[in-house]
Amino acid sequence: MERYEIHKMIEQFKDSLTGFERAIQPKKQEETIQALNEKMQDPHFWDQPNEARKVAQEATTLRAKVDRYYELTQKYDQLIEWFEISEEQTEEWDILEQDLHELDAELKAFELEIILNGPYDENNAILEIHPGAGGTESQDWADMLYRLYTRYAQRKNYKVEVLDYQSGDEAGLKSATLKIKGPYAYGYLKAERGVHRLVRISPFDSNARRHTSFVSIDVMPEINDEIDFEIKEDEIKVDVFRSSGAGGQSVNTTDSAVRITHLPTNTVVTCQNERSQIKNRETAMGLLKAKLLQIKIREQEAELKQIKGEQKDIAWGSQIRSYVFHPYQMVKDHRTNYEVGQIDMVMDGDIDGFINAFLKAGEMNE
Repeated sequence: MERYEIHKMIEQFKDSLTGFERAIQPKKQEETIQALNEKMQDPHFWDQPNEARKVAQEATTLRAKVDRYYELTQKYDQLIEWFEISEEQTEEWDILEQDLHELDAELKAFELEIILNGPYDENNAILEIHPGAGGTESQDWADMLYRLYTRYAQRKNYKVEVLDYQSGDEAGLKSATLKIKGPYAYGYLKAERGVHRLVRISPFDSNARRHTSFVSIDVMPEINDEIDFEIKEDEIKVDVFRSSGAGGQSVNTTDSAVRITHLPTNTVVTCQNERSQIKNRETAMGLLKAKLLQIKIREQEAELKQIKGEQKDIAWGSQIRSYVFHPYQMVKDHRTNYEVGQIDMVMDGDIDGFINAFLKAGEMNE
């Protein structure tokens, strides 16, 4: 790496830290943290547990963000010192370059954490996969995306819990619901909400013709105990049925699977991952709350767009990305124009580039 390249990276680091300081306002946040800590010292603080948990979580989140800013600033200062020493000792530059790349990655990751400041961004995510018209072809594409998001979760060290899986008639799947558990899972995966388009030579077409398939991805935040969301019993209809396994797994011989319909909105959720009907009902109710919250979020987004005078469709209802296997290989996001040619890497869960581009574009448009 040449000296001018190192100088350029260091200047970029300085600009990033300056932007972080403006966004975080560490001195102001220190005052807020102190006020929250004083509030938590009140003998009656835990008299209202839900409110107390919110305050404690806010203090913890702010403390972590401010401390991370200080840590990155310290690393930057140490890097400057190391660079000044290394300018006359070029044999040390391999170590310097490694430190540069490590700090670059840490700053970029922290930038996304700052962007992810929505009310539910830190929550776990519930991701639904629904193939469009096209039968086996679309159902196979849905199964490919199921694998993609499972691999993405593995890359992020997230845990995946299959809440519902309906196998396709010949191949693929008819629908699937995953709970993806990890820090900022919803904040990241909300970028995937929308219609995903596949263009390829169909393995199910004996004439080897090119086919286009569509799959809808929906993403919702998991509702935790701190969020007050009441659903009245007279507003729901509960059905039980026999579970159907995914991919040849053994199935239950009892009616343990649960389907809940929210009558006012005609919202339907299904859970069959547990052998206990009680547990499946509990999980399904959590899923229903998440879907109803998502409806509320979408209504707020639509209202905000109308106020701003935007005429675009809501993002989740439009085609967001194309995956082209033939006649060339490319994956392109139509919202940001971010594209890559390494389609195998994308299908193996490497979608951070698309998510990051979406999140950064959203920040610029605010």
